Amino acid sequence: MKKSVEEDVFIPLYPKSTVEDKSSPRSKFQERRFWSAVKLLSNVVLWDGIVQEDKVRDLGLSKLLNRYLLLNILNTPLGPDNIEKCNKVVACLPERWFQDLKGGSTLPELLNFSQHLLQ
Repeated sequence: MKKSVEEDVFIPLYPKSTVEDKSSPRSKFQERRFWSAVKLLSNVVLWDGIVQEDKVRDLGLSKLLNRYLLLNILNTPLGPDNIEKCNKVVACLPERWFQDLKGGSTLPELLNFSQHLLQ
C-alpha cells in the first residue's frame, strides 16, 4: 500500500484558468487522477482493523488526503463538484475513528479538511 501511495499517485496541479473548462484535456486528466486517488483512499481504509490503525491513518489521511486530495479539493471552485469530492472523501472514512472524539473535535490529520468543510 505504501508503495502505491508513494509511487502511483499523481494529481497534477494546473492553474484554475486552465481547468475551469471541464472539457479541456488537462481538466479531464486531473479529474481522472483525483478519482483514482479517492479509490485508492477507499481501498487503504478497508485495511482498518487488519493493519495497525496508525499505519492506515498515516497512509490514508496524512499522505493521500493531505498531500494529494486536499490540494485538488481546495483548487476546485466551491459548488456541486467540490461538494461531491468532499462527500466521497468523507464516505471513505471509517466511523469508528470518530467514536471516541468529543463534540466539535476531529482527528489531527483532518484539521485542514475540516476547516475546508466548515467554509
